[in-house]
Amino acid sequence: MSDQHYALFDKVPDGFLDCPADRLASILPGPSLIDLPGRGQNPLFLSVLLHGNENSGLLAVQNALRRHADRLLPRGLLLFVGNVKAAAAHVRTLPEQADFNRVWPGTLTPDAPEAIMAQEVFDYVASRNPFASIDIHNNTGFNPHYSCITRLEPEFIALARLFSRIVVHFQRPAGVQAGAFARLCPAITVECGKAGGGGGVERATELIEAALALEHFPEHAPAPHDVELLRTYAIVKTPAQASFTFDGSPADFRFRGDIDHLNFSELPAGESFGMADGSLRLELHPGDEEAAPGEYFDYADGEIRLARPAVPAMLTLDDHAVRLDCLCYLMHRISSEGTLLP
Repeated sequence: MSDQHYALFDKVPDGFLDCPADRLASILPGPSLIDLPGRGQNPLFLSVLLHGNENSGLLAVQNALRRHADRLLPRGLLLFVGNVKAAAAHVRTLPEQADFNRVWPGTLTPDAPEAIMAQEVFDYVASRNPFASIDIHNNTGFNPHYSCITRLEPEFIALARLFSRIVVHFQRPAGVQAGAFARLCPAITVECGKAGGGGGVERATELIEAALALEHFPEHAPAPHDVELLRTYAIVKTPAQASFTFDGSPADFRFRGDIDHLNFSELPAGESFGMADGSLRLELHPGDEEAAPGEYFDYADGEIRLARPAVPAMLTLDDHAVRLDCLCYLMHRISSEGTLLP
């Protein structure tokens, strides 16, 4: 790696195309950027395995590269392969590491080793004037395939629509890859559902192929009937000291056992999330500077109920994911201009 905090390759490393995520550490020395030529001048930037246990992006790019093994790519590809050490351990992030999707420019921890690495990768990609950026993830609950963008601009929405008609506009948390690369080009995060199921790899492969073949973005966003836009208004977290369960056993918060099946549903005021035993309350963090969360829950008789309608995302029964990230995001439907829809 010399003096930089990532490895740089000018061709696909031997064995990479058939290597499972948990064995990549035998091929790559750590976070790695693979710079591949193509016919188009402006490369596509693609990041996979920012979370070590989310392998759909790796499988998808392996598929796409195998299809082009004997011919030049339609445009150049800058492929960043992130947390190979966490992938070897089948975890999102190792205990001593910063989250690889919270360390990009704009991060709250710019002095972390992972943030220094991410800045170096960002600078390299910026010097190449990228055409677009795609960051591929999985999640742990029942969620449809959807895209996320940080800007409501036609090029961003059009890129997101290549993956799914469901598009989520967000501004926080800080330091995510899509937010950083939005400064350079249309940038999206795509969520492929649970790792290992639901056709996420196939959908992500199609996205990569389409983005590589795309010559330019349309000047106008997709028609309103062709895209479902939502905006994150609140990030819901459990207090650090709180206990919680999903099976009804005693805890500060006893969430309902099917809570992850509420994702992307239009929930009415009064919908129950479970029970709160004691005085602790869920934490509400704003989705962005303009979307003050307000109050979303009431706790009458100890039951956690929505105080107003909302659309949740990322609800999960994985307690480790809840502690590392959040319980869920709460969203509302918006127009392509960003105004709330009734």
